Amino acid sequence: MTLADFQQGSDQLFWVKDNLLAANFPTVDKALRDPDGLLAIGGDLSTQRLLQAYKNGIFPWYNEGQPIMWWSPDPRCVLVPNEIRISRSLKKRLLQNKLKITYNTAFTDVLNACAASRKGVGDTWITNKIKGAYFSLFKLGYAHSVECWRDNKLVGGLYGLAMGKVFFGESMFSRESDASKTALVHLGQQLDKMNFRLIDCQVHSEHLQTLGAKPMQRELFIQILNNYCNNEKLILPSSDLSVVNHSSNG
Repeated sequence: MTLADFQQGSDQLFWVKDNLLAANFPTVDKALRDPDGLLAIGGDLSTQRLLQAYKNGIFPWYNEGQPIMWWSPDPRCVLVPNEIRISRSLKKRLLQNKLKITYNTAFTDVLNACAASRKGVGDTWITNKIKGAYFSLFKLGYAHSVECWRDNKLVGGLYGLAMGKVFFGESMFSRESDASKTALVHLGQQLDKMNFRLIDCQVHSEHLQTLGAKPMQRELFIQILNNYCNNEKLILPSSDLSVVNHSSNG
């Protein structure tokens, strides 16, 4: 499929024809500046389209009742796995080692918890269609979850996609202080061992900034994807009993 398969609207916004199964997108330099990064509207959430989107630095983000919107903001918010910032208070919690960390053992529960954590803040973008699409990616081995447990109760976690040496973070939640941060720190340590280059955080947030997230120009982000993002799947242990390396304290 070529750009001719997209209906170009005003201000360089592209409309994806719903009846096409192929997954190609316009280049990200066509994305709008306002709103920052909006590239295309429409299409579907098929695994083929989603995988192609992430390879090209594009992700879906929309609320219930809206058409699917595809984004590629500039700059991009990213974390480097071995540069995650650990505050003194978080270090203390990690040293207490009271939370059990697992991977991919409760993907649906994490997905639902992330969606529920958004309620009251605004309409969640983790719609039923999003849940179904990412569960399909989970079954294929591309989507992953990290779970934090206390006394067999799920108290925090996150989920995202891994392709090649890039992890694309989607959402996280906490039911107690620092639980999602604990999940991210453990994931970062695992990814660093496997020479992952980036954790994509998509857009800036104060929460992620405290962990060391920083802006990266989209052009450089796309270069990294071209070099390190491929169909190689991430294999994580079912549980993580390791002691986190605290040398990256903030």
